[in-house]
Amino acid sequence: MDKLSYALGMSMASNLMNSGLRQLDVASFVEAFTEIMNNTTPSMSPQEANRVIQDYFSKQQDEMLSKNLEAGKAFLAENSKKENVISLPSGLQYEVLVEGSGAKPRATDKVRCHYHGTLLNGAVFDSSVQRGQPAEFGVNQVIKGWVEALQLMSVGSKWRLFIPSDLAYGQQGAGGSIEPNSTLIFEVELLGIV
Repeated sequence: MDKLSYALGMSMASNLMNSGLRQLDVASFVEAFTEIMNNTTPSMSPQEANRVIQDYFSKQQDEMLSKNLEAGKAFLAENSKKENVISLPSGLQYEVLVEGSGAKPRATDKVRCHYHGTLLNGAVFDSSVQRGQPAEFGVNQVIKGWVEALQLMSVGSKWRLFIPSDLAYGQQGAGGSIEPNSTLIFEVELLGIV
């Protein structure tokens, strides 16, 4: 039972940390845990407990949304001052690394690309380059920033895209690595129209 209790404590603590909770009043946690395990009346109703939890995580989510949005805006504002960065009315920014000479795809076309996607802090969240396998997809089946950029690129081009959150995954984020309201950076090489 000692090992099981310890293992359950580890599991609960890991789950709480994975949900974004980094600090906890352990004495209050143990008090509530003990009351429930001893089948005594807790100091808080289940409804009140749920409201406190929801309010906390809602506030955390709002703070993260705001923090990521502001970081993205600040980055894009500074990035737009660079001589080789082109800013479009949509908010999309790009830098031409290699100018291709092939055809430009339409929204209805399917393309083959190599790409390398990072967050503002440089963390890689997806990369066909690292996998060593180009990706094929419909131009209109990707995030808005890609849809816009791909139709401006000629086959053979390689661009660095700076995509504001509203042209990326917005408030939903994506997977475990792209937080809500994240501005994304991609290096995209348009290999062909298929």
